[in-house]
Amino acid sequence: MEKYILSHDIGTSSDKAVLVDYGGRVIATFTEKYPTFYPQPSWVEQDPNDYWKAVVTTTNRILNDNDIDGQAVGGIVFSTQAQGVIPMDEFGNNLYNNITWVDGRAEKQAQSIMKKVGGKHVFKLLTGTEIMGKDCIAKIIWLKEQHPEIYNNTKYILDVNGYLKYKCTGKMVAELSGASSYGLDLKKKEWLSVMSLVGIDMNKLPPIVKSHDLVGNLTEEAAKELGLSTMVPCFGGCDDVQAAAVGSGMCGDGDVHIYLGTSAWVAGISSNATKFKHGAAAIQSADPKMRLVAGITESAGANIEWIRDQFFKSEKEEYGAKIFEFMDEIIRDIPVGSNHLICTPWMLGERCPVSTTTTRATMFNISMEHTREHMMRAVYEGIGYNLRWILENFNNDYNFNTNELRVLGGGGLDDAWMQIIADITGSKVDVVRNPRNAGAVGGAAVALIGLKVLENFESAKAFVVLEKSYIPNVNNQKIYNKLFADYKSIYKALSKPYIEANLKRFQGDKL
Repeated sequence: MEKYILSHDIGTSSDKAVLVDYGGRVIATFTEKYPTFYPQPSWVEQDPNDYWKAVVTTTNRILNDNDIDGQAVGGIVFSTQAQGVIPMDEFGNNLYNNITWVDGRAEKQAQSIMKKVGGKHVFKLLTGTEIMGKDCIAKIIWLKEQHPEIYNNTKYILDVNGYLKYKCTGKMVAELSGASSYGLDLKKKEWLSVMSLVGIDMNKLPPIVKSHDLVGNLTEEAAKELGLSTMVPCFGGCDDVQAAAVGSGMCGDGDVHIYLGTSAWVAGISSNATKFKHGAAAIQSADPKMRLVAGITESAGANIEWIRDQFFKSEKEEYGAKIFEFMDEIIRDIPVGSNHLICTPWMLGERCPVSTTTTRATMFNISMEHTREHMMRAVYEGIGYNLRWILENFNNDYNFNTNELRVLGGGGLDDAWMQIIADITGSKVDVVRNPRNAGAVGGAAVALIGLKVLENFESAKAFVVLEKSYIPNVNNQKIYNKLFADYKSIYKALSKPYIEANLKRFQGDKL
């Protein structure tokens, strides 16, 4: 009987279940969305139970629609959105919605935490970086201060991956890459001790496992819901950024890739990086021996969906699933640089290349000559400028070579956008086959390492096939260089006005 890995990619808006054979070939996929809640400005929550419902639905659909015997599944693994905060009691009940990675409610707590240890400079010396209201440490302290009854009844605080591993195995653990999004000593591979200094009860942080470790087999209850055997092993898995690195095949020292989905990131693999610079974090890779420098931009594909939904509603109804092909044709007809219209894509604030919870998107330099089509191209280009800024910092801060980039995620299917990114960055852009499934394929590779089917992480390169390449158009470089400089100037000019406009409002003050 042929064997498969069931790999779940738990993203910002949906679970994509991907069935992967032991040679890395994608056999089937199924996606189930779940809701997001915005109870207050800058608050972004999801119900953890919705994650599990989606996993149950997608697993059963893949098995049933493709006539796959549950006995053929050799392992289950999760690659998930990072930095979730889910308090769990001793009976396995989640006590509060997941405070998601884009939630910025804890800015007040972030500033207070750094003051407790002597200010921003001292905190940065201890941890490598300042923290902001979107970081897990601050959110845990927010929970402790605002809901002490929940905090006191919490057995363990889990992230999304930890929650789903618990639902599968009945065991509450954290995986190394997920732990590093909270606070991990990268050398000792244990929770960062400074967390206790700022008031976090370290006993509420679960035991840590590696990405390819066997956490346990499915419980009877989980096996019944999923239609699988209790003999199916569940592995540690990893955060989505780390899974994508494996799925891109870029697992070697110095390798760089870009992910373009609802959010986006630039990530490079390093054997020794420890710096936190310009919003980029040196965190744990899926490979326990390596580190991953990740610069995450909060909103990318989500911005393109926003302008589609707000300005092209009738076209969306007319073209249906082909709406993005229509949008590609539109942006090709607009001059390079959108007649000097610049969009900053910070709809949800930003982490990288700048760390801010208060900044929001701007459409800069609008004049009578501009149309909705110019605005659309400006959104595509604005994300490209943001990526270039991250890459520029990577060159300066980590000495990564970014002349050739590998792209994965749904954005990699957009020909016009890929050419824009190549032109703005000046880099050759390679897109992997099945770019939407690269994270799940990376998760499957992690499970296959755990099963000893693959020897190590370097072996994952054999999984990856390149689909297309894009060469920068040198004729577009002059105008993009000018607009990129203007793009950075916009942030410098508007960062303080955004703080004045939004800081108190995002903290829940009624104005």
